Amino acid sequence: MATYDDDNIFAKILRGEIPCKKVYEDEHVLAFHDIRPQAPVHVLVIPKGKYVSFDDFSAEATPAEMAGFFRAVGKVARDLKLDAPGYRLLANTGADGGQEVPHFHVHIFGGRKL
Repeated sequence: MATYDDDNIFAKILRGEIPCKKVYEDEHVLAFHDIRPQAPVHVLVIPKGKYVSFDDFSAEATPAEMAGFFRAVGKVARDLKLDAPGYRLLANTGADGGQEVPHFHVHIFGGRKL
């Protein structure tokens, strides 16, 4: 398993060093608009814990962190009114999976037919 890099951009966002356009936040999760949207709605949902990938998160996160994360993904989709028309979730893992930031995150895409 890869070592967590405290200098990744999401860690800096979580520490408040880099601003974001926040959509939702609680004790386990931060959700914000992607700075390079690939759909009319493109939100990133990240856990506040230091998890590199889905593999890392699924193996190491507490049950409360896991439940909080997945509930937050659904809440964000509902709050953005994406539940009725539909949306896409994407989580890239590792270099071969196209993961650019080494902090586990889920993309929520919506606002048009994908």
